[in-house]
Amino acid sequence: MSKTVEAIFENGVLKPVTPLHIPEHKRVHLIIQEEVEEPSDILSLASKVYNGLSPSDIEELEKISLDRNHFSRD
Repeated sequence: MSKTVEAIFENGVLKPVTPLHIPEHKRVHLIIQEEVEEPSDILSLASKVYNGLSPSDIEELEKISLDRNHFSRD
């Protein structure tokens, strides 16, 4: 059986938000998927577009994105 459970990691322990209804000492497998917190406004997102890129990477990316020849189907 498989189910998705929301949990909070606190003091080195995963704590389910709701009861699990699993017998004590039952072995289970966990897949951890961190919840991504999305910025609520477009400016916050836009400010992170170039995070981690070098100036030359940014220049190349902008050159490609502004070259409309890549967008036509001719």
